[in-house]
Amino acid sequence: MIMMKFGGTSLEDARSMKNAIQLVKRELPRTPIVVVSAIAGSTNTLLSAGTLSLDGKLDQATQQLNDLHERHVLLLENLVETRSTVQQILMDLKRRFEELKNLCTGIAILGELSPRSLDAISSVGERLSSMIMTEGFKEEGIGTELADARSFMVTDEHYGNAMPLFDEIEERAKSKLNPLIRSNKLVVTQGYIGATRKGVTTTLGRGGSDYSAAIIGSVLGAQEIQIWTDVDGVMTADPRIVPEASKLKVISFKEASELAYFGAKVLHPSTILPAVRKNIPVIVYNSKRPESSGTRIVDNPPKSNAAVKSIASKRGITVVNIQSTRMLMAYGFLESIFSVFGRHKTPVDLVSTSEVAVSLTIDNITRLEEIVHDLREFAEVTLYEKKAILCIVGEQMHTTAGIADRIFHALRDINVMMISQGASEINMSLVIDEHHVPEAVRGLHKEFFEPVPELEIFEAVSP
Repeated sequence: MIMMKFGGTSLEDARSMKNAIQLVKRELPRTPIVVVSAIAGSTNTLLSAGTLSLDGKLDQATQQLNDLHERHVLLLENLVETRSTVQQILMDLKRRFEELKNLCTGIAILGELSPRSLDAISSVGERLSSMIMTEGFKEEGIGTELADARSFMVTDEHYGNAMPLFDEIEERAKSKLNPLIRSNKLVVTQGYIGATRKGVTTTLGRGGSDYSAAIIGSVLGAQEIQIWTDVDGVMTADPRIVPEASKLKVISFKEASELAYFGAKVLHPSTILPAVRKNIPVIVYNSKRPESSGTRIVDNPPKSNAAVKSIASKRGITVVNIQSTRMLMAYGFLESIFSVFGRHKTPVDLVSTSEVAVSLTIDNITRLEEIVHDLREFAEVTLYEKKAILCIVGEQMHTTAGIADRIFHALRDINVMMISQGASEINMSLVIDEHHVPEAVRGLHKEFFEPVPELEIFEAVSP
């Protein structure tokens, strides 16, 4: 059994869905389970409609929902030819969008948009795409069953970024999905969404469809997890910044995790974790170019002489500098600092320390005002905004001399504000001004990947 997850750009129109269906058909002997995202742009539109309703702009919200409704109608009519099926799904679509409009009306009247309501709105995209995709498979004569992810993807009540409850998911997923698999049904389900123990809809956070696929694959013991997206795989750099970036044929779980966390857009940062626990390979494919071999992410890739594998960047970073001479040589200083961030549920990316100062970075500034207030009870605090993190990743970095020299040579005209050597010893992270990111990434890529290293793990990508 394998997992096949399709992202929004792989389902953006009827042609893309037909292509995805053919990709699944060729894997039918391996018993695929299909996990789908919302169609491209759908979740953004739904979230926008909720926000507009909160602002009292109900007419604009309604128009956005009407446009999204028409997109789904057009997709359905171009995908499915059986008229009785089309009419039934059209009725379902109309009902779903009427429910959305009623929900937006309630938000406008009350002037309140809770995280729980936002999850109810944003979850609709996956529910619609999975419904249409299921009918597309049936149109091809494939016995298919749509399994509502909310029936087995059990989460806590942290709406908007819910935490999966793995033990309960495993029990329910096996009970719900294994009988369908044994009856030779192709199972289609949604990524991104789940439900609390009480059945209230939740979401796993943006990009959570990858995570869903990995969770389901891990609890059901999949042979591999395929992530179908719109790029050829994991690249040596973001191809939007470096068009000549090369594809990595294989990388390790550790390398992929670092890249995903520090800004690589190919994978959701949490995707790798369930796969690591069960040692399940994750393969990133391009649905627009299925002939490409993709990138294989495994526990123990073949040894390579490449010290650096890829460069990632993460913008929208704020540096928090915390200083207190009163805390010189005092124990508990770090504990005091991190208890503040923990209390306000704000993750920290990088940390750099000295005797009397700590510098750290965050990308979520929702609670920044409260954090600064609490920190100033025992320290001086200075903020530096509009920063970015550069992350240079490679498992051989820590055993290769001269890497730091090459990095700083490539960045010789760019001020580096902060440096952090990862405890995993497979990455070096630097903080720079946000507007220098394109220049910095191109400089590093030229230093390490141009020309393309003549090693088996790298592959130049044709335009």
